[in-house]
Amino acid sequence: MTIKMKTAKPLAAVLLAAGLSGCGGDVKTNSDFTAVDPTVPVSDWKLVWSDEFDGASIDQRKWTFEVDCRGGGNQEKQCYTDSAENAFVSNGTLKIVAKPAEDGAPLPYTSARLNSRYQGDWKYGRIEVRAKMPTGQGSWPAIWMMPTDEVYGGWPKSGEIDIVEAVNLKTTDAEGVVESRVYGTLHYGRDFPGNVNSGKDYALPNGANPADNFNTYAIEWQEGEIRWYVNDYLYQTQQASRVRVNSRGELIGLSHRGWFAEYFNTATGKLEVQYNAAPFDQRFYLIMNLAVGGNWPENVNNLGIDAEAFANGQTLEVDWVRVYQCQANVNTGKGCETIRDGYLDANTLVTGLAPIPSPPSSGVAQNLTIFDGTPNPNWPAWDCCGGSTPTLVADADRGDVYEFYVGPQPTVNGFISRSAFITPPGVASPFDASPLIENGSISFDMYVESLPNNSTTPWLFKVESIEGSTAVELPLTSSTEGVAPVAGQWQTFTFPLSMLDAAGLDLTAIDVVMVFPAWDTGNGAVYRLDNVKIAQPASFPELVIFSNGENADWPMWDCCGGSTPIEVLDEDTNTLAAEFTVGASPTVLGFFNRAPLGGGNAFDASALLADGVVQFAVKVVDAPANPDSTWMFKIEAAGGDSAVELPLSAGNGGQAPVTGQWATYTFSLQSLFDAGLDISAIDVLMIFPAWGTGEGAVFRVNDVKIFNPNAAANQLVLFRDAVKAGWELWDCCAGSVPKVVDADAPYGKVAQFEILGWPETVLGFLADEGESFDATSLLANGSVSFDMRVVSAPTNPNSSWFFKIESSGAATAVELALSVGSNGVAPVTGEWQRYSFSLQSLFDAGLDISDINVLMVFPAWGTGQGAVYQIDNVEISNN
Repeated sequence: MTIKMKTAKPLAAVLLAAGLSGCGGDVKTNSDFTAVDPTVPVSDWKLVWSDEFDGASIDQRKWTFEVDCRGGGNQEKQCYTDSAENAFVSNGTLKIVAKPAEDGAPLPYTSARLNSRYQGDWKYGRIEVRAKMPTGQGSWPAIWMMPTDEVYGGWPKSGEIDIVEAVNLKTTDAEGVVESRVYGTLHYGRDFPGNVNSGKDYALPNGANPADNFNTYAIEWQEGEIRWYVNDYLYQTQQASRVRVNSRGELIGLSHRGWFAEYFNTATGKLEVQYNAAPFDQRFYLIMNLAVGGNWPENVNNLGIDAEAFANGQTLEVDWVRVYQCQANVNTGKGCETIRDGYLDANTLVTGLAPIPSPPSSGVAQNLTIFDGTPNPNWPAWDCCGGSTPTLVADADRGDVYEFYVGPQPTVNGFISRSAFITPPGVASPFDASPLIENGSISFDMYVESLPNNSTTPWLFKVESIEGSTAVELPLTSSTEGVAPVAGQWQTFTFPLSMLDAAGLDLTAIDVVMVFPAWDTGNGAVYRLDNVKIAQPASFPELVIFSNGENADWPMWDCCGGSTPIEVLDEDTNTLAAEFTVGASPTVLGFFNRAPLGGGNAFDASALLADGVVQFAVKVVDAPANPDSTWMFKIEAAGGDSAVELPLSAGNGGQAPVTGQWATYTFSLQSLFDAGLDISAIDVLMIFPAWGTGEGAVFRVNDVKIFNPNAAANQLVLFRDAVKAGWELWDCCAGSVPKVVDADAPYGKVAQFEILGWPETVLGFLADEGESFDATSLLANGSVSFDMRVVSAPTNPNSSWFFKIESSGAATAVELALSVGSNGVAPVTGEWQRYSFSLQSLFDAGLDISDINVLMVFPAWGTGQGAVYQIDNVEISNN
């Protein structure tokens, strides 16, 4: 069919000649009709389709009536008709009218829905509609677009673009708020119920209502980006997701989370998530309709439908529809952007709901935490068949745990990672446990609150993989612990992966873990699960770049100043340090791995992402001559393809270097990754005064490494059931003998301290002669923490509790109120409480964290008589 094109009205002519302007006054456009540079925004829009509604009837060469009573898939209360009472043209506008239906009609209202499919279909462009909205509770006008060809599948997989919608305009709620918003939205994602949408609402300036006057609603749609406008003001931008890849080309994350598509990859034959312009890269057609009621309008504002508002009909009135295409590049729609400053800022750019991809395998076996107090959206708690909803509850001993219930209906409970059971933003994440087969296990802690009514029923553990194609079911007594559940007691159950593999489980895609009383015998059971993991003892790579000497693969390096960094014996530490000098030429300095200067074996820190750090010590020998110079840290990867540069002080709690003093700087790998670093191929590390400001600087660097400070070798468990070898329970001055006593579950054996008389004293944990703990590697995220219970309070009611920590010989010490470690809460007699003091705060207060050898907890000096207290789980770690 040939479509007759109309000449643009005067407003359109102005737009074509001068560029679209926004009401905000800061729209920046340029026009050049002699030469178009697609990289420069222009206003080279060409009108390609329009309807000005100037005739006597609806132009059926452009519009098709949809006739049905299906309720739009939203439980709407109207039938759509082709009656002239529901849609007609008069006085230069289209009227779509919703009105009461006749008695006996299938639904209580009638209205109209028009579409342009096969008569007006476009891929990219500027679509404008000038319209005046209806009012009333239950009104739902919409001007929107759907895919002509559904290339990626049925709704919403092929997408939906809502140019403008509104509900219940001019209704006033109980708080006196008048509804006046319009909405722009994208729908996309997986088949229902995995569908998602993202968008934004907009209110006209000065309290104006979209139902009072005509307003122009538009989108500008180009490859990978859609922008929404009201009266030429850009109020929303949405974009396709942008992926991040590492040096191996593997998907490692999203630099922007926008829309996504899921469809079969013809090359692989697999259903895959696609992070590109799809599904909004195909032709779409227009739809205009006025719905009455439905899931959205009936559940907001004043609820339901106001029959009086529709007694005489409500009207969506459309002045014109115009479609432009960008002549700068018709194939991409790019080059005609009508944009303003800030159109990609946090207030305008919408974050979509694309699933965040799981990091690729690093070649190092990875552990999986299914639940440890925080729900994992990729592994929701699940009741297979009983109709209950597993509940997150606060356990007195554990904090948040999952509670499961078995009723009369037979069921199994646990955790599942299959798409049919996951709510976005979660994504099905079957776990490859095969690299853990030798030392790994599936383990969990369980507390039976109520046993099944059938007290003889066995408790079972079941694990499945690959959508249930393989499975293993075992009694809980087959665990390593070999015990049956006991009501009222937390117990741990461990099942080695090697045992599950031998029983026939495919370890490559575990997707269900279940714990339950035997089928149809569990009625009445209530139980809790915590610490559900598939894991093996941690093993992490570590890179030492410089420690008391140079790593030949990572030589010292002066980029541009011509100096030669040297090794020197530092008088403060009595170890070799790397010394760098900055002369008159601007330069950066550090350690360089790229061939031919370095070994060319870039470091893959992927396995360290969660807890790893880049850490080094720096001493400024001579400060730069420029007093305004700033010290910087920079790290690069993959030949410079990615890099992050930060003030050096960002790695030391905001403290800049002090001339003549060694200081340790720690940067978490997670923060560097989030800032854009490809941690799979780190090859340059630099420390330097800001470019061009460093002349005269001499500085030393030592203990440069990339590692996981939370590895077992880098933490201290001072007491858990027993005091650590090399340390002792200690009474400073009163002559008592602290002892280990049994405090029952869940604490078991704990350290008990008593102040039963004089003289005054302090008590705690003391390292043996020559013993101490270096917590330097834990500075960024570590803490000193412990559990404590006051058995008997001091007889002095005004006594206060304190925490004190010292380095060897009491060379440095920090003393704080104990409540500082518990958010200001003082000890409560008879109750266990957790205390935690960050190493950074102790370091900032003056503690030498490299040489900790005393830790004390005590009532204020001279006020503690009568106190008896217990301490457990004492550790210095990234906990």
